[in-house]
Amino acid sequence: MNSSTKQKVTAASLLVALGIIYGDIGTSPLYVMKAIIGDRPITEMLVYGGISCVFWTLTFQTTFKYILLTLSADNHGEGGVFSLYALVKRFGKGKLVIPTILGATCLLADGIITPPISVASAVEGLETVVPHLPTIPIVIAILSGLFIFQRFGTQKVGTIFGPAMVVWFTMLLVLGLSQIIHHPDIFKALNPVYAYRLLVEYPNGFWLLGAIFLCTTGAEALYSDLGHCGKENIRITWMFVKLALLINYLGQGAWLMHQGNEFLNGQNPFYEIMPQWFLLIGIGIATLAAIIASQALISGSFTLINEAISLNFWPRVALKHPTNLKGQIYIPSVNTILWIGCVLMILYFKNSAHMEAAYGFSITVAMLMTTFLLSYYLVFIKKIKLSWVVLMLLLFSIIEVSFFIANVVKIKERWMFLFFELFIFMVMYVWYYSRKINNRFLKFTNLVEQTPLLKELSEDDVIPKYATHLIYLSKADKTYEIEEKIINSIFSKKPKRADVYWFLHINRTNEPFTLNYEIIELLDDKVIKVILNVGFRVQPKVELYFKKIVQDLVSRKQLNLHIRPDGSTKYNTEPDFKFVIIEKFISVENEFTFKEGWLLTSYFWLKKLSISDEKAFGLDKSDVQIEEYPMVYSPVTNIPLKHKCYTNEE
Repeated sequence: MNSSTKQKVTAASLLVALGIIYGDIGTSPLYVMKAIIGDRPITEMLVYGGISCVFWTLTFQTTFKYILLTLSADNHGEGGVFSLYALVKRFGKGKLVIPTILGATCLLADGIITPPISVASAVEGLETVVPHLPTIPIVIAILSGLFIFQRFGTQKVGTIFGPAMVVWFTMLLVLGLSQIIHHPDIFKALNPVYAYRLLVEYPNGFWLLGAIFLCTTGAEALYSDLGHCGKENIRITWMFVKLALLINYLGQGAWLMHQGNEFLNGQNPFYEIMPQWFLLIGIGIATLAAIIASQALISGSFTLINEAISLNFWPRVALKHPTNLKGQIYIPSVNTILWIGCVLMILYFKNSAHMEAAYGFSITVAMLMTTFLLSYYLVFIKKIKLSWVVLMLLLFSIIEVSFFIANVVKIKERWMFLFFELFIFMVMYVWYYSRKINNRFLKFTNLVEQTPLLKELSEDDVIPKYATHLIYLSKADKTYEIEEKIINSIFSKKPKRADVYWFLHINRTNEPFTLNYEIIELLDDKVIKVILNVGFRVQPKVELYFKKIVQDLVSRKQLNLHIRPDGSTKYNTEPDFKFVIIEKFISVENEFTFKEGWLLTSYFWLKKLSISDEKAFGLDKSDVQIEEYPMVYSPVTNIPLKHKCYTNEE
């Protein structure tokens, strides 16, 4: 999506927004009220206070912070923590890296716990029909089927998401109203006094924020999915979604206050407000909504990792495009990690009630990081007065820090989950900072000064021709610079003679879907630099791009390429292109500090696990030469080597 693209508001676009955006936050009525009540006595303070807290959380966090403020921070129509980072990184320099990594880590962690808690909460409704039904195998089967289906893409099944979520939210609305009309007194719960009394006067009321927070966990995912629908579509549909959610919460509250029992006794208010004849239908609709919520989180995780790769926060992994739909990505390795994580979650926690206790911690951290990045956006890009930004920052920080403190107690239920989050964080940290060390030790030379020697080599018939078109991938973003190691590769040992030397630099832009190129001719038809501008959401296919660039130049009769041989023969009509990729490895001639040694060792270990550069850049069909190059980061300075002298006596 380019900067001029704006999502139109139509009936179809509103339907798409309902199907894609609200899966996570839309399924929260399945478990929020059950989590708030738990095994506590059902009292007016607890029920009214819980609903009041839910209403004001949805108002301040979801509506004010995300729908009104954060959605405005779109990067050419795209949202999410990496899009926000790409917008503001030039203003914060290194200070924004850790918050970005933390935010991304917590969103990925959400992708492992949201699918099992949503599906389990829906499937457990069957226990009201068939007591003691083993739900764990059913949940695992549904989740496994969902992850297996990812390889085929979601274009076809996605068409039912919108109508299915319309049915879901309509069901929430009708079920809630069916209880409210009998007990309209529940509307008193919207008074913020009840929220205050619950948090201050109710025994251990503050710690109930951990359960209340579950009502807004999907707000961060909502921002990440901005690019699929556009902010106006999200803002309009949110009015209907919030109304449906609120009415359902009020309906559950009305049932709780008038159902006649002091305790829930394991019941779920969500299913209890359904008529008996509708129960199986309702469970089916809830399960479908939970699957849609899970799909949104899985697709969001794929998009997040794709952006992380483009912004140098994640090792290159295999990416696939299962359909021709723009932005639809399938990452097999991430899919496998998420599937294993989701299955382990349901096996470890066994039911949704236990998962509720562990849910929410990660998202509070992600929301805090978004608040921090958003403050830079509001000050430096929107130019809002610092005093207003500080006030907003203070408001959201108080709310989110309160939620964070209430969720910290969940650490004991999720200690094993922290290892997964630590792994994601360390991968991003190592990859980002190791690349910075690598770039620090890159040496560049003036390419213009090398052109006479390149011309001489190209015309020297004594040297066997290496290729007609020789292409190097270069990190040099300045027009007249090139890495020393590339020049060494051309001239050292057996010089590489070619008719045309191409130096191709891929410039990752801060805009999501940029795709254009610039040509700089440094020596007539002999030394050419190409700058390929690629958006951070585009997976580069360098071979296709390069051939298209050459075709364009030939068709436009530029650079005289149309009147010179391209290396094709009567035996092979393909032009003679050869790409050279230089792979680095750590030389033994290094003496590291502990931190740099650890970072670089971890980096090269991760690099071995990641896919090769030729596959990452879309060069797997080309003639590619891989050259290994030893990197000397910190040369050994003190070598205790002495010459042994021999005397005549010896």
